[in-house]
Amino acid sequence: MFITLEGIEGSGKTTQLPHIRDFLEGSGRPCVATREPGGTPTGRKIRSILLDPENTGLAPRAELLLYFADRVQHVEQVVLPALLAGKTVLCDRFVDATIVYQGMARGLGGDLVESLHRLLLDDLKPDLTLLFDLPAHKGLARAWRALNQGGRPAAESRFESEDRDFHERVRNGYLELARREPDRYRLIDAAQDEARVRAAVFSVLSEELKQR
Repeated sequence: MFITLEGIEGSGKTTQLPHIRDFLEGSGRPCVATREPGGTPTGRKIRSILLDPENTGLAPRAELLLYFADRVQHVEQVVLPALLAGKTVLCDRFVDATIVYQGMARGLGGDLVESLHRLLLDDLKPDLTLLFDLPAHKGLARAWRALNQGGRPAAESRFESEDRDFHERVRNGYLELARREPDRYRLIDAAQDEARVRAAVFSVLSEELKQR
């Protein structure tokens, strides 16, 4: 089973990931928890380029191709081997993030991203996507609070530095994807406190595991 976590900056998905991993393993499902970008040694080097706030001149198409370089390595080295071994893969961001951030918010077009995904990754899609949704201004406030308090590395704040309109486009893009694929997406109200978000996630996962 391939499960992805998606959401805008500050949505809390990364905070919830280890709890979700523990829940799945406690349910008898061996689990590999990973992330994009940066799920491999090569990917961590690519991540440092993509998220560095000093890289303000990075062209959108260059940014897009760096994400795909990270993803191809990640899928071949981590995701597919784990799935073939019968493990559940839990991934913090996957291709949907690229569709909304680079395709929609950057204006490169979702069709371009999806075409590259089909070409390079055989259109690999998650079985289930948890979308941690909240208003953009609330997510950004959380993200900057974490950065200012040292909870997140300042060297990875390039996207937080984008204006609010950019993050509104990202959020709207995610909601559009959720409307397109209601069988795959499950919406989580991420504006709640951490404990309530976790309870909502566990409820969704419990139901999904029963059905599968």
